[in-house]
Amino acid sequence: MMNEKELPVYAALDRMGIEYTRIEHPAAATMEACAAIGEGTGASHCKNLFLTNRQGTAFFLVMLGSSKKFRTASVSKQLGVARLSFTTAEQLENILGLTQGSVTVTGLLNDTAHCVHVAIDRDLLNEERILIHPNINTASLVVKTSDILRFFDLLGYEFTPIAVEDADAAVQSGSLCTDKPPNVFCCKKPPCRV
Repeated sequence: MMNEKELPVYAALDRMGIEYTRIEHPAAATMEACAAIGEGTGASHCKNLFLTNRQGTAFFLVMLGSSKKFRTASVSKQLGVARLSFTTAEQLENILGLTQGSVTVTGLLNDTAHCVHVAIDRDLLNEERILIHPNINTASLVVKTSDILRFFDLLGYEFTPIAVEDADAAVQSGSLCTDKPPNVFCCKKPPCRV
């Protein structure tokens, strides 16, 4: 059964001529819960992180492949931003109209101040299709990656490609600290007033 938060997403995608396949499933707020969703569709899972700078004036939506981990220094340097962290639940709701566990690119439809920067893992750009949430975490959409890029363009968002190491490779190379939680970073735009 569809949730009212999904309906504007489908209306926008239909208006934009973006094809999608909807998959309904139990709530999936973590990558572990998402693992079996979309099997057989040829679509890759992605992580979506909503981040802010220390002042809470710049906001970033970062899309990563499901096996990727943030390395604070690397991602920060690529995007030219000082240390960022996860937004508060209030910021997530006020800017993207989303709740924790359902961060998704379609939340950009709710960014009325147009203050969010988008960054995408370069490897994700090579995937033919990806799975995204339609503003809730009880459904996923299979969408062509090229259509996600068109979605950004039609909404007036540019994106910054970033290079992020696979988590296993980072651990093997010793470049990922495994005894601390990962930190997160992103890009540049005027301050956002929430």
